[in-house]
Amino acid sequence: QVQLVESGGGLVQAGGSLRLSCAASGGIFSVYAMAWFRQAPGKEREIVLAITWSGVTTYYADSVKGRFTISRDTAKNTLYLQMNSLKPEDTAVYYCAAARGSNGRYDYWGQGTQVTVSS
Repeated sequence: QVQLVESGGGLVQAGGSLRLSCAASGGIFSVYAMAWFRQAPGKEREIVLAITWSGVTTYYADSVKGRFTISRDTAKNTLYLQMNSLKPEDTAVYYCAAARGSNGRYDYWGQGTQVTVSS
């Protein structure tokens, strides 16, 4: 089992920055990729960015290109999401997730962290 704990959410003004962290523990050796998802009020959860444990990044949300960056520190077993130039529409609960394989299914989830961007 892999345990994921997010941190770093909060309230920020539009144009500001936040960095989310996701600390992974447990069977981390079984992880193939990790990702950040978000769910805004009244909307479905969407995948934002993903990264394989070897460092290959995939953007899924066009709206964050040029503003958000995903990275991981394999020594610390930690995933990061650097969010710059935040917009009110980025307001959501952000979740990190881990996948054991490359089939696009995520097997482990964190509890989520709230990000609120005020205009």
